Amino acid sequence: MSQTITRLFDNYSDATTAVRDLEALGIDHSDISIVANNAHGHHGTDDHDGVNDDGDVTRGTTTGALLGGAGGLLAGLGLLAIPGLGPIVAAGWLAATAAGAGIGAVGGAATGGLVGALKNAGHTDEEANVYSEGVRRGGTLVSAKVPDDQEAQAEAVLVRNSAVDATTRGDAYRQSGWASFDDGAPAYTSEQIDRERAGYATATPAERY
Repeated sequence: MSQTITRLFDNYSDATTAVRDLEALGIDHSDISIVANNAHGHHGTDDHDGVNDDGDVTRGTTTGALLGGAGGLLAGLGLLAIPGLGPIVAAGWLAATAAGAGIGAVGGAATGGLVGALKNAGHTDEEANVYSEGVRRGGTLVSAKVPDDQEAQAEAVLVRNSAVDATTRGDAYRQSGWASFDDGAPAYTSEQIDRERAGYATATPAERY
């Protein structure tokens, strides 16, 4: 049996370190997904290629060049557009499901973009909405399917790399009047994201997780 564990990261660098640490644990890169906001254009500006018929995210040349010699999951990052999130880079099964490609019979369960993909993976409605909103606000999502006997180790990898869980971040969002993810709302601009991150940068570890 396996479990799906997902966490939000305020900083892309923390998320990519977590991905590499999960791969070092022996979690196959095909079982890991990453979805990162690209409002700042740091990960390439080519027109997104989308997801092919096999459910694989295809990447533009600029993204591939920026990644250089990156291996594993990170070598497959591609530019993608998902409603409500603005420009993102993504790789893995979660991104393919959110984009509605290569998912066969489960397509109907994933029609809600990233929210639907997370719920289809076993997350609660609350978790799916908070994590999707987190990406909209500039965050990076890492999700992994891990064997039961490696769940604790994988959770520890995410926590030590400054992961934020849904309960903590959801409470923070609701303090400003947020209720749920709205894929019709405008995506955050780079300036809005910078202001958001500045507020979380001063949080203590206990406040983050």
